[in-house]
Amino acid sequence: MNSIPDIYRILPEVILTLTGVLIMLVDASLPPAIARRSLGWVGALGTTFAMLTSIWQLNLPMGTGFYGTVETSPFTVFFHVLICGIVLVALLLSMDTLPEKSHHQGEYYALIVFGAVGMCLLTGAVELLLVFIALEISSIATYVLAGYRKETGRGPEAAIKYFLLGSFATGFLLYGIALIFGATGTTQIYEIAAKVASAPNHGLVVASLGLMLVGILFKVSAAPFHVWTPDVYEGSPTPVVALMSTAPKAAAFALLLRVLYEIFPSLHSLWTPLLWVVAVLSMTVGNLAALRQQNVKRMLAYSSIAHAGYLLVAFTAPQQDAISGALFYTAAYAAMNVGAFLVLTELSGFDERIRSLEDFTGLALQRPGLSALLGFFLLSLIGIPFTGGFFGKFFVFSAAIHSGHIWLAIIGLINSGIACFYYLRLLAAIYSRPLTDTARPLPPRKVTAPAALALAATALATLGLGILPTRLLHLVQRATPQTITTAASGVAPR
Repeated sequence: MNSIPDIYRILPEVILTLTGVLIMLVDASLPPAIARRSLGWVGALGTTFAMLTSIWQLNLPMGTGFYGTVETSPFTVFFHVLICGIVLVALLLSMDTLPEKSHHQGEYYALIVFGAVGMCLLTGAVELLLVFIALEISSIATYVLAGYRKETGRGPEAAIKYFLLGSFATGFLLYGIALIFGATGTTQIYEIAAKVASAPNHGLVVASLGLMLVGILFKVSAAPFHVWTPDVYEGSPTPVVALMSTAPKAAAFALLLRVLYEIFPSLHSLWTPLLWVVAVLSMTVGNLAALRQQNVKRMLAYSSIAHAGYLLVAFTAPQQDAISGALFYTAAYAAMNVGAFLVLTELSGFDERIRSLEDFTGLALQRPGLSALLGFFLLSLIGIPFTGGFFGKFFVFSAAIHSGHIWLAIIGLINSGIACFYYLRLLAAIYSRPLTDTARPLPPRKVTAPAALALAATALATLGLGILPTRLLHLVQRATPQTITTAASGVAPR
């Protein structure tokens, strides 16, 4: 029996929920003429408190609560802190970006916080029905946020595409949960782990694995389940893209770790070659498609597909360092990708005045500081040394080599070389002098304190992971044994 109250296991989610409710209540009570931008600070403070509470959970004994549906462990704390950090940065940026008189600004901040509730709950859930509920909480919030810019036409289109395809993928996941329940008689992850190897109907188990993988791989925008990504990224507000390109993916990768290493470790020989193929497809399709893009947001959308492939390389290795590499890459990618979208938001504004590569020509002459920051994040996305992206790729490719997947690592390195072309093409445009004097100048726009804080946080995280990677690596190695030990024993931790 656990000696602590169950509510301690979900304190971050409770705090985030109360924060979202408070934002909604205050928003409804304010007169229409009063600006709602200050509600973003309420969300930021609540998210910070939730992050600190997650760190405090490390003092709790590892175990489950609420009848074995949620778990507290270093694994869950790692993802809680990562997701809360991303949400905090997105809130800070939104306060600087959203127009003062924009409609439904209170709901915007509340939806970001409610989405964080689902993402955090998803990483700590050890019951598949709760996994489904948490995924829906997160997804519904991001569906609405994707269509926030209703005046453009692209916003509603992005929301509808995301909703329809996301619902379709969620149906696959739910059907997979139903099949694994039919095969084992339970939806509790640790009980399934103990029964799945000896399940009488092996076909149901294999079908369940396939269906659940389809649903999860859609959420991480891995090929061939990536078709929604470019249109949704292009139509959504840039702060929302910064959030949805990292935080939901981090939660989905946490779920993928649980599904593969806790529920289906006995099917390792089956899902390893499958993920091998998906990783190669994601890297290749993402990078080759990005080469053809003139719209910068679409280019970064295909880049995110390629990075999903890089991260999936680690999943082909059944060793502890492979899972550590996946966790490290998730954190490094979150820092550099959010940072890149933060700079894009500061440069283009809410109405996205600059979109194509041509619009970025000579940008360093107008905004040298932001241009240098964007160049730094692009170099990290390439994987240049002394950035978090370099060690992220180093760890996942090393894991593949140590487990014998040498050709997969070689394909990954080739794709990293291909990615240099479109990242450096953008960087070259920024530092090129315009060919004519008719280039449209950017209106002067001061970087406010919230945006400066967000930019500094992402830049320092990217640089810190490139200079002192062992600090985070020790933390993820502490979190990793929980996924492996419980998978081997098939018994829930107490």
